[in-house]
Amino acid sequence: MLRYTFTDTPIGSILIAGDSESIVEIHFAGAKPKPDWIRDDDAFPEATDQLRAYFAGELQTFVLPLSPRGTEFQMSVWGALQQIPYGETTTYSTIANRIGRPAAIRAVGAANGANPIPIVIPCHRVIGSNGSMTGFGGGIDVKRKLLALEARVAGQTLF
Repeated sequence: MLRYTFTDTPIGSILIAGDSESIVEIHFAGAKPKPDWIRDDDAFPEATDQLRAYFAGELQTFVLPLSPRGTEFQMSVWGALQQIPYGETTTYSTIANRIGRPAAIRAVGAANGANPIPIVIPCHRVIGSNGSMTGFGGGIDVKRKLLALEARVAGQTLF
């Protein structure tokens, strides 16, 4: 059974859910917990602190226990996402090559879209091969805001 809490951020209230040992899911504003989850506003203080520090531009690398649930392929994609440097972007094709599955670009896109722990596992750093913004669970506007925050903090120009 998972516990959950909410934390306020500049992009809206974020739902954090996990077990007693790790973060299992993060959801964007408007998300509702599953019926069998238990609200615990004292849960995940470190995740809340790190998310606040991230949005304040004070944290570039999350150090949290994570337990995303997915297939072996999804886990390989999510692992590759965690290797994308802060303030940088990459493409689905690059991720497909990185995991040794160069023909699996669409599957990489689907796995990226199924990422259960966005922001911490930075799926927002993946863009189209032509530099275009692509789908994002929090919406394209939120994706732009996250990329702009990281670019500003890293002292880079966004695109």
